[in-house]
Amino acid sequence: MKAKVLIAAGLSLVLSALLTAGAADDPPADPTLAHDQAKAVSDAVKRDAKVIADAAKTGAKQVAAAAKEVAAATQEGAQGVAASAKKGAERAKAAVNGEKTPSPPPKPAENPPPPPERSPAR
Repeated sequence: MKAKVLIAAGLSLVLSALLTAGAADDPPADPTLAHDQAKAVSDAVKRDAKVIADAAKTGAKQVAAAAKEVAAATQEGAQGVAASAKKGAERAKAAVNGEKTPSPPPKPAENPPPPPERSPAR
C-alpha cells in the first residue's frame, strides 16, 4: 500500500514538472493565468511532498515497532541462554567438587497421551 502511494506521489511530481516545462514553452498571454498555473503546480508539489513525508513517517513508525519486538524477543532469548549457562556452570562446579546435583524434574508433556481404553465390565 505504501509503495503504491510513494509511486503515485512520485509520478505526480514528474507529471507536474513536465506540465511546468510545457507551460514555460508556451507562456500564456494573460499574466494572471501564468500566476494561477504556477500556484497550482506549486500547490500540487507541496501536496505530493506532504503525502511522501507522511508515508515515510508511517513506514518509519512501523519499522521502529518491528525493531522493538525483535529486541524484546532477542532479550528474552538471551536471558534463557544465560539461565541455561548458569545452571550448566553450577553443575560443572558441583561435578568438579564431587557433589551430585539433582536432575531437574521432567517437563510435563504438552499433549499428554490419552488414557488407555477400558473394556466394559462383564
